[in-house]
Amino acid sequence: MTADLANLADLVVRPAGRHALLVELPDAERTGALHAELLRRRAAGTLPPVTEIVPGACTVLLDGVPDPAALTRQLTTWDIPATPPADGDVVTIPVVYDGPDLADVAARWGVPEDEVAARHASYTYRVAFCGFAPGFGYLTGLPPELHVPRRDTPRTRVPAGAVALAGPYSAVYPRATPGGWQIIGTMPDPSRLWDPSREQAALLSPGSRVRFAPSGARDRIDQRLRRGARPATDDDQSATHAPRHGEQPEPNER
Repeated sequence: MTADLANLADLVVRPAGRHALLVELPDAERTGALHAELLRRRAAGTLPPVTEIVPGACTVLLDGVPDPAALTRQLTTWDIPATPPADGDVVTIPVVYDGPDLADVAARWGVPEDEVAARHASYTYRVAFCGFAPGFGYLTGLPPELHVPRRDTPRTRVPAGAVALAGPYSAVYPRATPGGWQIIGTMPDPSRLWDPSREQAALLSPGSRVRFAPSGARDRIDQRLRRGARPATDDDQSATHAPRHGEQPEPNER
């Protein structure tokens, strides 16, 4: 099975400055497939020189390209396989499923509240791309029937560690920020998500596999007491969040 990108008229390659290309694709599935193929070819030594490969929701930026015209010609001839199952280590994120939007998500899914944790934690996710805030990964893997819309009214403050859903994505907020996603739980210690002292500061990088593991409420209580944090509530609303320069906007904020 292939994503058949080579024969898609919707595949668009645009120059992005003198030594970069922006590849635009029709959907997230094909974007993930192209990103995986680029990484595979670079690992195999068959990719022309490219300094940086940066996936987005439906784009892939190729930066540091010595000959953009030659690479453009190559891209249009590639046969791109569908995104292969990722290998390597899985990042496990503990979650206390106690979010303020848990009941609303359960109602949309047509299940009891305690079933949301089991459903959400039963899938293996893939980091499609990163943005919005340092360490914020957009995770795909939920089936379409479990996709939920963003909240009608964003919160002015979503606490660090909030595990949330929006459209096809799951995510964990690495720091407190405004946001409009549906919060279903909390990662007890979100400091792992972004640590500038590490060689790779972000715990989650594009292509990584992620699993969520239901955790006990005691873990969250202990961590909140240490941090002096408070939970998100429906009073933390009415935010108008304009992403800063260089940030990836949340889904539907574009």
